[in-house]
Amino acid sequence: MSLPLEGLSAVVTGAGRGLGRAEALELARLGAAVVVNDYGQPGRDGSGEASTGPAEDVAAEIRAAGGRAVAHAGDVADFAGARELVELAVAEFGKLDVLVNNAGILRDRMVFSMSEDEWDSVIRVHLKGHFNMTHFAAAHWRARAKEKQEGREALPWKGGGGRRAGGLVYGRIVNTSSEAFLAGSAGQPNYAAAKGGIVGLTTSTALALAKYGVTANAICPRARTRMTADVFAGFERPDEGLDPLAPEHVAPLVGYLASPAAAQVNGQLFVVHGGLVAIVERPRVQARFDTKQDAFTYDELDALLTPHYAGRPKGETFAAAEVLGLRHAGASADR
Repeated sequence: MSLPLEGLSAVVTGAGRGLGRAEALELARLGAAVVVNDYGQPGRDGSGEASTGPAEDVAAEIRAAGGRAVAHAGDVADFAGARELVELAVAEFGKLDVLVNNAGILRDRMVFSMSEDEWDSVIRVHLKGHFNMTHFAAAHWRARAKEKQEGREALPWKGGGGRRAGGLVYGRIVNTSSEAFLAGSAGQPNYAAAKGGIVGLTTSTALALAKYGVTANAICPRARTRMTADVFAGFERPDEGLDPLAPEHVAPLVGYLASPAAAQVNGQLFVVHGGLVAIVERPRVQARFDTKQDAFTYDELDALLTPHYAGRPKGETFAAAEVLGLRHAGASADR
């Protein structure tokens, strides 16, 4: 019996520790050959010397379990480094089929205290890193689709005549957003902005690449990792069983989205943690107002919008803070 990802190759960024490591191991368990990427800096804020150690360790772990894996210690936020990473996957495994963008750092601060570097560095690693990898993976799939199309004979329409068959390839992108974007994390304006941008990048990519057979989806994972050690410090681990905040709760969804079974899942956003997967609905129009004149005036807007917001719950914004209350149905109340 073949495995779901047998014959496919994947790149997982930020895979030396935490979520990325769990995702790389899961993809390998499902049969994929994996390029394990991690810049290897020890600090969760991107500080410290880069190291090949974390990526090499996870690649070795996959090979020890009978899988295929190579390590890459480059910086995905570097444009040339991202190209090198995609080229490595193609050189080692013949092609790239799955891209999991996970690499990131944290530099938390309130917006009035945040420095320019704290803003720029987080946007660079998360948002630019996602773009860089998506750009080169998309170019690879587009080139393959064109080659496939050019190699096919013209096929007939239902009503006669002829056209070239579309050159579809296998491609899956799983991007990593965050509940910080959905709920509006007050102390993480850089991180929330980057994660919101990643959702926009995901939906744009999903529409742009669908014609080639490629899907792009985003996840908002909640897990106890090096980056979130202080965030979940008060959430105790159970004496028995899997920690509800273990990264292993997230990895199976990534494996599914990378698989042929998820061919119809595209441009979607998922919240995933502790035995729970929630599909986030796209934004809907809450209310609509039309001017009774050629154009709105201040007085007309005041007469329409002021009473509307006077009746809304205090503190309600576009943010969906309710996602933070999502729990597995069997989870205890004190988790």
